[in-house]
Amino acid sequence: MRSPLPDYLTEVLRGCADSSGALADYIPELARADPDRFALTLVTAEGAVYSVGDDHTEFTIQSISKPFVYGLALQQRGFDAVLDVIDVEPSGEAFNEVSLERNTGRPLNPMINAGALAAHALVLDGRQPEASVEDIRSLLSSLAGRELTIDEKVASSELENSYRNVAIANLLRGYEVFEDDPDEIVEGYIRQCSVTVTTKDLAMMAATLAAGGVQPVTCEEIFSRDVVRQVLSVMATCGMYDAAGDWLSTVGIPAKSGVSGGIIGILPGQLGIAAYSPRLDDHGTSVQGVAAFGRLSRDMNLHLMDAPMVAHSVLRRRHVIGEGDESLTLLELQGDLQFTSSEGLVTAVVDEPVETKRLVFDLSLVRTILPVGRRMLLEMIGRLHRDGVEVVVIDPEGHLPEPDTGYGFRPQVHTSWEDLEAQG
Repeated sequence: MRSPLPDYLTEVLRGCADSSGALADYIPELARADPDRFALTLVTAEGAVYSVGDDHTEFTIQSISKPFVYGLALQQRGFDAVLDVIDVEPSGEAFNEVSLERNTGRPLNPMINAGALAAHALVLDGRQPEASVEDIRSLLSSLAGRELTIDEKVASSELENSYRNVAIANLLRGYEVFEDDPDEIVEGYIRQCSVTVTTKDLAMMAATLAAGGVQPVTCEEIFSRDVVRQVLSVMATCGMYDAAGDWLSTVGIPAKSGVSGGIIGILPGQLGIAAYSPRLDDHGTSVQGVAAFGRLSRDMNLHLMDAPMVAHSVLRRRHVIGEGDESLTLLELQGDLQFTSSEGLVTAVVDEPVETKRLVFDLSLVRTILPVGRRMLLEMIGRLHRDGVEVVVIDPEGHLPEPDTGYGFRPQVHTSWEDLEAQG
């Protein structure tokens, strides 16, 4: 059986196609992007990757680097040192506004440019300018699980049009937020933003935060859990700039966007999401990316404020009963079927295909099935049926009323083993 998730993500891409918005033409190199590119990638906290669309297209990370560099500053310098320099309050303003505290000059948060420049200075910590850029490139590479490079053409293009960032950096230096050369801080920050990535890279970075700071594939602990909690908290309230409140209430996923067209989102304990489409709205955020995140949040119950459920393994036991043509595979399920637990079930069946002619899903110990869990379970049943497997469900609590798989097939549903055996 093939996983249904890529088909679903492809449907999301098609459903969110939109030609509105405009490229970031104030940066000449970004204005050369193909406006029709669109990609979407999910990576679970366990490292399973689901990716569709133009997911091999490379683009520069831009402001999506900000939460990770903030995390690096926290990891290197400690919470007190960073909070002394950068606050955590939403600015309610655009990303490039001069949002500073009165009297102190402290940036309001690390997701706006003023705070990102201060975070870069914290990582630099009085060293040679190249040191902070290499630390950041190395960090992003570790998060992605592969070596990343800097797009020098984009860096040069941005540096030639960096007047506003230079003004902010000079203002920060005037307030003694940092003691480094403002021009060096701006150049380092721009090179930080010019690291090239794909949606697969970004989703893996996001999944590292979802997994509490542990890279899902390499198993390297990159951030402490305390640092991850701080980063995600600031992303939730400040990551989408002057649209942060609307984003949190409607989409409900801690997120960060970039002017090249990327967006990342993190659902703690479950997964990381990345979208890419270079047409931007008035907030400097990908039009199609916003639509895709909204669709995923609604369809998959990903809103952070949905009632949380503990993600235990949903597959309690798997064993074969009987021999020969009369044998069957029994899958005993338990707990709550939400996205992550259902994805684990899909993976278990994909990795170890059913070899008997009959399969029984026993839902006797299942507590709750969310809409996404129902869709994924019925999709599995439909695909197994098409593969020639006779599927039966034991459902004493009525979790699957009218189980239409959408393939013109409805599985037999019994209330107990005794009922199943009685009907042969």
